[in-house]
Amino acid sequence: MVFDIYKRGQGKYTRLCSAFAVALIAGLGCLQLFNKLEAASWGLSRRTALWIATMVPAGLFVSLALLIFWLVNRPSIADFMIAAEGEMKKVSWSSKQEITVSTIIVVVVIIIMATLLGTTDIAFKVFFDWLI
Repeated sequence: MVFDIYKRGQGKYTRLCSAFAVALIAGLGCLQLFNKLEAASWGLSRRTALWIATMVPAGLFVSLALLIFWLVNRPSIADFMIAAEGEMKKVSWSSKQEITVSTIIVVVVIIIMATLLGTTDIAFKVFFDWLI
C-alpha cells in the first residue's frame, strides 16, 4: 500500500521529471558525502574506511529514493503535479520565428543600453576628473 502508484498514468511525465531532478540533486549530495568520507580515515583500516565511505552515501541515497517515490505518489502532491501537467498542455507556445525575433530584439536593446550606460559612465568620470 505504501508504494502503490497514485493515479497511475496521470501526470506521468511531471512526476518522472520531478523525481529525476530531486534524485539527481540527492545523488550529487551523496557523491559529495562520499568524497568527504573518503578523505577522512578516522584511524580505521583502509578497507573499513572505504566500506563506510561507500555504504553510508549508498544507504542514504536509497533512503532518499524511497522518500522521493513516496512523495511523488502522495495524493496531495500527485494531484498538484497532474493539474500542472494538464495546464502545461493548454499553453499556447510561441513559434520558433517569434522566439528568434524576440531574442534578437532583447540582445539589441541590451547592447544599446550597455553602450549608453558605458558612455554616461565615461562622461561622468571625465567630468569629475576635470572637476577635481
